[in-house]
Amino acid sequence: DGVVVSEKVKSNNLDVKIPESELEAEEKGAEEERPRESESNILDVSSDYPRDKHISIQRHLADLEKLADLREDEKKPCPLCPEEKFKACYSHKLHRHLQNLHWKVSVEFEGYRMCICHLSCRPVKPNLAGDQTLAKMGAHYHCIICSATIIRRTDMIGHINRHVNKGETESRFITVRAPKSSYEVVKESATDVQVLPNHSTPQKTDSYFNPKMKLNRQLIFCALAVLAGERKPIECLDAFGATGIMGLQWAKHLRSSVKVTINDCNENSVTMIKENCHLNKMKVKLNIKEEDNDETVGDGEENSDTIEVTKMDANVIMHLRSFDFIHLDPFGTSVNYLDSAFRNVRNLGIVSLTSTDISSLYAKAQHVALRHYGCNIVRTEYYKELAARTVIAAVTRAAARCNKGIEVLLAVALEHFVLVVVRVLRGPTPADDSAKKVRYLIHCQWCEERVFQKEGNMVEENPYQQLPCDCHGSMPGKTAVLLGPLWSGALFNTGFLRRMLLEAVQYGLDEAQPLLKTLVCEAECTTLKHFSTHSPGDENKQEECGVYIKTPNTSAESYLVHGKRKSEEMLRGTAKRQRAEHSAEHPPFYYNIHRHSIKGMNMPKLNKFLNYLSEAGYRVSRTHFDPMGVRTNAPLAQFKTVLMKYSTPTYVGAQAEGPVHLPGEIQVGEEVPAAAEIKVEEAELAEDGESGVAAMFTQSYPTHCAAN
Repeated sequence: DGVVVSEKVKSNNLDVKIPESELEAEEKGAEEERPRESESNILDVSSDYPRDKHISIQRHLADLEKLADLREDEKKPCPLCPEEKFKACYSHKLHRHLQNLHWKVSVEFEGYRMCICHLSCRPVKPNLAGDQTLAKMGAHYHCIICSATIIRRTDMIGHINRHVNKGETESRFITVRAPKSSYEVVKESATDVQVLPNHSTPQKTDSYFNPKMKLNRQLIFCALAVLAGERKPIECLDAFGATGIMGLQWAKHLRSSVKVTINDCNENSVTMIKENCHLNKMKVKLNIKEEDNDETVGDGEENSDTIEVTKMDANVIMHLRSFDFIHLDPFGTSVNYLDSAFRNVRNLGIVSLTSTDISSLYAKAQHVALRHYGCNIVRTEYYKELAARTVIAAVTRAAARCNKGIEVLLAVALEHFVLVVVRVLRGPTPADDSAKKVRYLIHCQWCEERVFQKEGNMVEENPYQQLPCDCHGSMPGKTAVLLGPLWSGALFNTGFLRRMLLEAVQYGLDEAQPLLKTLVCEAECTTLKHFSTHSPGDENKQEECGVYIKTPNTSAESYLVHGKRKSEEMLRGTAKRQRAEHSAEHPPFYYNIHRHSIKGMNMPKLNKFLNYLSEAGYRVSRTHFDPMGVRTNAPLAQFKTVLMKYSTPTYVGAQAEGPVHLPGEIQVGEEVPAAAEIKVEEAELAEDGESGVAAMFTQSYPTHCAAN
């Protein structure tokens, strides 16, 4: 009868018969509405996308060409451009158009390409005349995740990244964590961690992980391993866990020597830290403090393979609990957490902090350095060491407020971070001694000579007299600036660095070993050829902060605990000798050999120049702050004199090769006697070529004192 029972609709307990013609009309209407719904609703980002996605989103260029139905004998329009913008053409021209205009500027996401679309999908604002011109036809991209249309390609990439950062890869309206299939497993130092695809974007991800900080993590691990050798067990805190990679390395390698606590204030980070602990077969002791209740979840008895995971603010956990080792690695500056870190840290404990706000520390944003660290700095040739001393000065003031002093064990400033490791000494006396080492620095802006201001509160009539240079007398106006307050003490502890090097060799930390060797040479202010990786027998008793630290070769009789003497009278003399050696610490700051080069002269090789300075009677070493830097106790004038003496003219011509001898009024050994005697023949040759070299020296020396 032309009527079929296609669907039973329960309405008032009656079966309603729908004609077949009406059913077909409804199905056609539903098929027409599906594409509209797909544009307004979310596109499922799975292995099989729905059929009704926008035509500008394709996997391959061939799929885009299929939409155009290319045929050699017929003209076809572009499927992504209106007729007014691109007229129908033959297949070869249309192929080039699709490839160059749409496909090459597409945005890729999980195997799909979001091509640029010129259709009238996006409303265009009319001009003053009221009509929409063809030049303003809206070119845009269609988001594969939501219904947004973005004009610029860079904005589209940022839009997709924001979706990924929020975990919105499946649903537009429900924010969910990324599925486990999207995690990446990163392995470092035999430790596996799961990270999100955007793990390298700070402040936009819950699992920030920077592979470039591997060296930083190895240095911190070596410092903790040295502390673990002094006393066991020690409680250590990673205040900003993120993925938990650092705390996992501590627990996995040091085992029963440490009790690791990993903290983070982000709930997703805490969940990921727990998953990474299980990934590395570590048991987790959760201690998450909520607003109303405290919940402790234990996955077994607490033993050497148990890591405690806490969710609270870093300042709160450091106020509530005491630790032997604390590491601070926030995003940016760490000055906001210094007071809490020194409040409850145990005596002879270690506090390490990583500062990544290098724009302010390296004097690119001087106002920020003044705001965060209360320090006035300018860009100098030794700006990296200036950054390290700025951070240590802030650490010293924070420790002194808690009646604690510090001894700097390690200070490293590299491209991406500034790492400072200090040992904490309780008591007002160590606090006063440390606070006295925070001074101002007088820096000559003309020749870059520098000297720390003398101790005392008396106002000097002419502070320029403290500078070794005479730029203020020969140049008009003010030539020097006052920088600081800065840390004026030593940046390294040689005994601690040697033990760190032994730990790095023991655990196979290849990246940290070359840097530690350089740091040991820099701390002793010696060249690399005088250094041996094996600790000598007389270093089995290391003194740090006036405290003997027991090492594997040290007997129990020689072990002292913070001022309590347990050995015989002989050790007192040994302590005095070691204090005398310790007082001869490495000279502050360094000179860049390229910055003080003479125009028209070829400099000697760096290693040869170090030998020349050493032969002149000065202490000299290379520095990790600058690959072309020279750390020496020689004044800048003597530094330039030695550099000029052993430099050769760029255009030698008929001149004999060899060192350039200076006029009689400039001698290399005025303050320190030279190690080698000057031969008579060289003196005669110097008299012959004295006039030409002296003229060159007088022209270039004063005008290029501050040349790059």
